[in-house]
Amino acid sequence: MAPLAVLAGTWTVTDSLTDARDFHTATLLTDGRVLVVGGWNGSIDLSSAELYDPVGKTWNTTGSLKTARDAHSTTLLKNGQVLVVGGWDTDGIVLKSAELYDPNAKTWSPARALTTGRYYHTATLLTDGTVLVAGGQDANGNALVSAELYDPTRNRWTTTGPLTTGRYYHTATFLTNDKVLVAGGWNGSIDLSSAELYDPVGKTWNTTDSLKTARDSHTATLLNNGQVLVAGGWDADGNALTSAELYDPTKNRWTTSGSLTTGRYYHTATFLTNDKVLVAGGRNDNIDLDSAELYDPKTWNPSLYLLLLKD
Repeated sequence: MAPLAVLAGTWTVTDSLTDARDFHTATLLTDGRVLVVGGWNGSIDLSSAELYDPVGKTWNTTGSLKTARDAHSTTLLKNGQVLVVGGWDTDGIVLKSAELYDPNAKTWSPARALTTGRYYHTATLLTDGTVLVAGGQDANGNALVSAELYDPTRNRWTTTGPLTTGRYYHTATFLTNDKVLVAGGWNGSIDLSSAELYDPVGKTWNTTDSLKTARDSHTATLLNNGQVLVAGGWDADGNALTSAELYDPTKNRWTTSGSLTTGRYYHTATFLTNDKVLVAGGRNDNIDLDSAELYDPKTWNPSLYLLLLKD
């Protein structure tokens, strides 16, 4: 077989955020702008929010959250608004509060509070427009099994079937069969290899085939073929993982895939218009990474190509 060509990729600097932050969220709006919300600046949690304009390549502040928070979730609703849920604040209080951002008015308004305060949870938009919030960590540091549904038409939360295993630092992926795949995570003492499926019709969770490698702080990306790519993460020994695996919903099975060039956790994975997955940043041995890689699902033994970041 001829050697695979290294893809030429470049990074260019764009306008800087108004506020430095981590543990924030970024949400693509329907008009193409990106909303960045909250986070931690090294000393306090932030209530500020900013909008990135990809045309002008500029950041501009927008209305501020009612409650400063990090480790929260954000979900783009079908009406174009953004739902912010949970997290924790500078005083270490785990938040039940939720808020709605209106991109047209650039304002925040309170939404109905969660039944259970949580952070490091997941939030997934379902076909009917409701949002599934699952797992996370509570005020006592426990891994939550509870899950709840937000109905934006009624501004109401209702409890739904509990996870089979309490977890945080997990992933949740909305599948093409309308089910939600939750994979891996940390239960407070060990990393998890377990995975489970949420059925929105029966509002129940059922275990599915387990990951080949237990992990948390990984990424999960839905591919065009309906499979889910899980990449990297952290293991129980504190190692940054290079391994990646694929979940096939039709076979209910995980299989190993090509490995990352660099082990990483706290990274991001973005599905691109050319069907490849861009994996960027993260940490390895507590060192922040500036490297990025591309995953090509079309190769028989999928490979990840290293892109060099350009100053």
